[in-house]
Amino acid sequence: MTNPDRGPSLWTKLAYGFGAIALGVKDNGLSYFLLLFYSQVIGLDARLVSLALTIALCLDAFIDPMIGYWSDNLRSKWGRRHPFMYAAAVPITSAYFLLWNPPHGLTGMTLFFYLLGVLAFIRLSMSFYEIPISALAPELTRDYDQRSTLQAFSSYFGWTGGNAMSVFMFGVLFPMFATTAIHNGQFNRDAYRAYGIIASGLMLVSMLVSALGTQSRVRHLRAAPPKRVMTPRTIFKEIFETLRNRSFVALFISAIFGSVAAGLSASMAFIFYAYFWHFSSQQSSLITAGVFGSAIMGSLLAPIVSRTIGKKRGAIIIGLMAFLGSPLPIVLRLLHVLPPNGHPLVFWLVFFNGMLDVGLIICFQILSGAMMADLVEQAEVRTGRRSEGIFFAASAFIRKIVNGAGVIIAGVVLTVAGLKTGVDASHVSADTLWRLGALYVPTILGLWMAMLAVMATYSLTRAGHEENLRTLAKIRLEAGEHQSH
Repeated sequence: MTNPDRGPSLWTKLAYGFGAIALGVKDNGLSYFLLLFYSQVIGLDARLVSLALTIALCLDAFIDPMIGYWSDNLRSKWGRRHPFMYAAAVPITSAYFLLWNPPHGLTGMTLFFYLLGVLAFIRLSMSFYEIPISALAPELTRDYDQRSTLQAFSSYFGWTGGNAMSVFMFGVLFPMFATTAIHNGQFNRDAYRAYGIIASGLMLVSMLVSALGTQSRVRHLRAAPPKRVMTPRTIFKEIFETLRNRSFVALFISAIFGSVAAGLSASMAFIFYAYFWHFSSQQSSLITAGVFGSAIMGSLLAPIVSRTIGKKRGAIIIGLMAFLGSPLPIVLRLLHVLPPNGHPLVFWLVFFNGMLDVGLIICFQILSGAMMADLVEQAEVRTGRRSEGIFFAASAFIRKIVNGAGVIIAGVVLTVAGLKTGVDASHVSADTLWRLGALYVPTILGLWMAMLAVMATYSLTRAGHEENLRTLAKIRLEAGEHQSH
């Protein structure tokens, strides 16, 4: 058997990371385009769009722990994770196409229930892919630093794939669908129909390549535990036993604040580009293209930070730099420091600030994801069970259950600021734009700082992780000696 501590091969890292493209495309579309498409293009009240997103997330989130437990205990010749990954591919991509192609004539509550139904199906189907592939990471390697590297590959492909679709939208599709009646293709529903076709196809390829590319590793991974008679009480008892961990609670609570902040930030990003900064589609495309550089920077930086100063300290330092710098251009605008919109300095400030900031955020996400992976062995020492799926399902649970809250907050910010549905950017008053920034900045900063404060209570270090590995090796050795007698 191949020693997992040597780390996965380059091909395995590439195949594993490539699967994150599907997640990046989905997250990018739902976070950046959905609110704009359904509220400003289709005409559904922004609050109803936010409500549909939130309900779908909540319904899905409560299923996640069961999916994680199921994937930890599934016995099949294809392994514990891969059957879920194969089964989810076609349903996910079919539903994602339907999301961007609502039937003409739907309005009001009928449109709301269509959106809610499709979103709920997408979320549920994606969980059957996202949780198992996330749980593969700590299975593929037990090494403290190799896990950061593996997370870096996943983050790189996820951010690059999702960002490529945004660049394509602003650089190709929106200009292509600009007409004499609709000067900005960003408000033409036909552009989103084309996006649905292309994005769905890319997601399908990503999922299948990743599943097939990592299939050969199944024989080297831990097998599912022996079959047992399981009752709902036993299942939930084991789930709570696994997650009863101080460091997990720290990551869990910090993820609450982080997920709300991420939902708010993503929902408002392109709205700020269009209304606050008056950027054209081409300018928005260029800013989005800067994320390609961010993905490289964050993915290269995270393993270095992990090796030199450790995951927790590195995550907090990098997080402070990223989150304090993120709203800087908006603050400068509110203080009337910047020249008027249209001045080249404004665009390049937003561009370079965004590229650096996103790179640091990617680094932060890689480190925090690797911190979660390290808890698997700590839990195994205490419970005697490998529970990768449960940990990453719990992480997905909290991200989903509260991420919609960020979208709701975004809807409230837009409403309180007075930004009306479908209004042309040139017709928005200066007072409305000032309120938009003044409401957004303290809200997003408060959420991010609360996240870092809670993360500081995470206690598992490199030394602690290595001690857990030694303890488990000793347990397995003693178990083998006992069986030989």
